[in-house]
Amino acid sequence: MITAYCSNCRSIEIRDLTQIASIPDDVVWIDMIEPTRDEELYVEKALGIEVPTRDDLKDIEPSARLYVENDAVFMTASLLWKADTDAPTLTDVAFILAGKRLVTIRYAHPKSFALFIAALHRLPENWRNGAALLAKLLETIVDRTAEILEISISRIDILSMHVFGDRARKVRRPSNYLEEKLRDIAGHHRTISKVRDSLGSLSRLLTFFHTTPAIQQDREAKDLCRTVSRDIQSLSEHAGFVAGNITFLLDASLGLINIEQNSIIKIFSIASVVFLPPTLVASIYGMNFQVMPELAWAAGYPYSLALMVTSAVIPFFFFRWKGWL
Repeated sequence: MITAYCSNCRSIEIRDLTQIASIPDDVVWIDMIEPTRDEELYVEKALGIEVPTRDDLKDIEPSARLYVENDAVFMTASLLWKADTDAPTLTDVAFILAGKRLVTIRYAHPKSFALFIAALHRLPENWRNGAALLAKLLETIVDRTAEILEISISRIDILSMHVFGDRARKVRRPSNYLEEKLRDIAGHHRTISKVRDSLGSLSRLLTFFHTTPAIQQDREAKDLCRTVSRDIQSLSEHAGFVAGNITFLLDASLGLINIEQNSIIKIFSIASVVFLPPTLVASIYGMNFQVMPELAWAAGYPYSLALMVTSAVIPFFFFRWKGWL
């Protein structure tokens, strides 16, 4: 599907290519969403450029993601998608500056695009050209990334409270509780890693975009690009700090799991030591030798029981006195 936005921010959905011979002159933004081959050929013929295919967008080589060809600027960035789900992922989006028009090619629906489209009518007249629109779009993308990062931070704080628990309330946690939290930690780690990858991609794109003539000739757009670059740098540093906190939370969770497992092993170890002396007494009086004076005693049986209980109680209270229980 092709959606064209005019200078008055009125959108036009171009579905049947045979009905429109050429792109109107007042179109400043052409948004191509999962374009077909016929739609790609239509835009190529109308703008005189070669539209990158889906396979071209996946190329990770810098020379294939940021370049100038036939006076058109081609840039590709990896944007975070499905950030509100359990499986966030990156989607490659192409940004093309062809004259005074902006062309975007995407095979996903990042929320930042919907936010930008909703705010198009508020843009002033001098911002309604391809380069200025791209600068504003990149600002919206970075703002959305910052929002995703803040949401992840708040969720990580809640998760941290669940992992370490409330010290005022000594409530016994169910078994496998921390093991389940490890999955949540892994999900947050995935989100933050995707955020860092996206910010790195946007940083390279903005550095390249800032050197293009279209930005150098527009002072306001140039200042906006510089501001967005600083925001990306700050967000990257903050994302690195959050990643460090996630690593600490992961190590702490594994440590707490080891402590709980050691406590269980400790109980079994102490129990075995406590019952070792009674077992020794029972073994001695179970040998059935002919000459064993205690076998002829009338009080021999209660005597052996009392001896076994005493040999178990003494180690128990000794361990309590040592603080091992």
